[in-house]
Amino acid sequence: MRIAAIGECMLELSGPPQSQRFGFGGDTLNTAIYLARLGAAVDYVTALGDDPFSDEMLAAWRQEQVGTGLVLRLAGRQPGLYIIRTGARGERSFYYWRDQAPARELFDRPEAAPIIAALPAYNWLYLSGITLSIYSPAGRAILHDVLTRQRAQGGLVAFDSNYRPRGWPRQAAAREAMAPLLARTDLALPTLEDEQALYGDRDAAACAARIAAMGVREVVVKQGDRGCLIHTEEGQIQVAAEPDRDALDTTAAGDSFNAAYIAARMAGKPPRQAAIAGHYLAATVIRYPGAIIPGDAMPALPPESAP
Repeated sequence: MRIAAIGECMLELSGPPQSQRFGFGGDTLNTAIYLARLGAAVDYVTALGDDPFSDEMLAAWRQEQVGTGLVLRLAGRQPGLYIIRTGARGERSFYYWRDQAPARELFDRPEAAPIIAALPAYNWLYLSGITLSIYSPAGRAILHDVLTRQRAQGGLVAFDSNYRPRGWPRQAAAREAMAPLLARTDLALPTLEDEQALYGDRDAAACAARIAAMGVREVVVKQGDRGCLIHTEEGQIQVAAEPDRDALDTTAAGDSFNAAYIAARMAGKPPRQAAIAGHYLAATVIRYPGAIIPGDAMPALPPESAP
């Protein structure tokens, strides 16, 4: 089973101004790294520059066993930058410098033809609303065609709406972009807070029902410390979160949950056990600063839920 995660990686600065930590991150890249750490065969799909920072990113991904064969390199370009500020309870705010990032042009460049041709062969494709927000309308149309062809060959699509208002000119634009994507989605992994901001959903049950009505067979609505709600053809079930472990930084909590959930489903685990794995990994991730925790901090997942 192979999965390709599609999106953007940026340079990351986190921590207090006087001692900021330099790294890299991006929602789908975070998920790809955690997928690889859980044993999944995962490739990352993006565009980078030919600068030293892009070289360092690729080297780091390869060290994490994330495949880089579907990364487009653009001459004279460099990746975007974001800074994370965290509050007293670990809640985070993001500030971006990314308008000229090469990842935005991935599906618009003729050089990307081999990448586009390779994607339908994957068992799973994973992307997010942030992925959608960086592409042009023409680029999204190409992406839709890729997903259609991949699913026609028996592949599955996982999507986290991950709504970030700053990435969209208006709410309506986000809703218009996500509707055709959800129509091509098999597993949706939204966060209730995001969905309420974008659609005004009353609660997790209403959110899951709305998304399922669009044809999505499996919906997992993440609710932070309240756990998650899973909606399938068999009905809805609530899965409790792990107990609070002194959250330091909630960055990548949802991304790591997604990784453990998808890895478990790829391994044939049922949804409830996949959610247990997701909560367990996320509870560890939020105890560390930044998006990616040290490799030696990766927890051993509960045996019944581990991929």
